[in-house]
Amino acid sequence: MSKLPIIGITLDSEEAGGYSKFPWYALRQNYAGAVIEAGGLPLPLPHAMNRVEAYLDRMDGLVITGGAFDVDPAMFGDTETHPSVTLKEGRTDFEAAVTRGMLERDKPVLGICGGQQLLNVLLGGTLIQHIPDEVEDALAHEQPNPRDEPGHPVSVARGTLLHDIVGAEEMSVNSAHHQAAKGIGDGVAVNSKAPDGVIEGIEDPRYSFCLGVQWHPEFHIDPGDAKIFQSFIRAAA
Repeated sequence: MSKLPIIGITLDSEEAGGYSKFPWYALRQNYAGAVIEAGGLPLPLPHAMNRVEAYLDRMDGLVITGGAFDVDPAMFGDTETHPSVTLKEGRTDFEAAVTRGMLERDKPVLGICGGQQLLNVLLGGTLIQHIPDEVEDALAHEQPNPRDEPGHPVSVARGTLLHDIVGAEEMSVNSAHHQAAKGIGDGVAVNSKAPDGVIEGIEDPRYSFCLGVQWHPEFHIDPGDAKIFQSFIRAAA
């Protein structure tokens, strides 16, 4: 049996309450399930800044997950913070460090939802802090129907890595976000957009595999979702 590529998956973190009376980490099962189904070995990553280099030595690829929090606007140069913004500074600091390390080593990175937003910022971009306040006639990007159902379509740009992967010019995706990529860093490409013009995916062709999508492909709603994970795992193998 060939060696399974080790895929780091960033964890969410919560303070005491709910699941435990003490601080706890969390990971939705289908993140790990999508990695396993595509042929990888998932490695959940506790937020240990003094273990980043050790993680980087062992990981063959990285999934930056989403969550109910936001990137600090100061990271992309905004001097004001929208009232809707929620921070998890310890998590963001760790995710930024491990993502930068993977990019420096040119190991595959897949950013999902908030992970795509962080990736965009680390690649020199900015974010819309609250879509309803900045995008006229915006879709319901925090969809009212269940997250395991499609919320809206996205158009996939020809000539992009995403298009090469999914082999389609349109996908049906779920939507669970109030922020989105705004400005794009030099050399970064937009690979998909929603009908209202909101950026739904980015990629950086300077790296062997550097892809971010605003939706949650781990739910396998569109046929292209599984292909994203399969391509990512192949790049990490």
